[in-house]
Amino acid sequence: MDIDELRRQLAQLLDGVGAHMPFEEAVADFPDDAINRRAPNIDYSPWHLLEHLRLTQADILDYVVNPDYVEADWPAEYWPDREATATRSEFDETVRGFLADKATLRALVMDPDRDLFAVIPGTPGHTLLREVRVDADHNAYHVGEFAILRQIMGTWPAGHD
Repeated sequence: MDIDELRRQLAQLLDGVGAHMPFEEAVADFPDDAINRRAPNIDYSPWHLLEHLRLTQADILDYVVNPDYVEADWPAEYWPDREATATRSEFDETVRGFLADKATLRALVMDPDRDLFAVIPGTPGHTLLREVRVDADHNAYHVGEFAILRQIMGTWPAGHD
């Protein structure tokens, strides 16, 4: 496989195409009255889950590009406070922030001047390739969880397949 094909496939992985539901589809038309609602036996709301995705991806991006990266405290800095709620505007800001950081990671992958295999300074041998894979894997897991949460909560629009 040549490097351009690898870049293309990594970009698709970040985009959530192929075997995964794209983030954009999972969050589309999410109803205002369900942003902070919790499904039975679930300790977090739909917004909590999306904010977790945003915070984690932002941390991975920082890890990749910031030579002065400081590891965040798990789990406190990767999840919003359990009692936190969001307005529609804050929910939408979470979505926009996630998409902006995903676009930045995608641009790094597609940059022909960036070596996917170069060790990120200050890491134990981690590379951009590894971090993109970790990010995409984490995102796919939680986007799937979000989609199931929508099914359980009955928040998909009528006619959603």
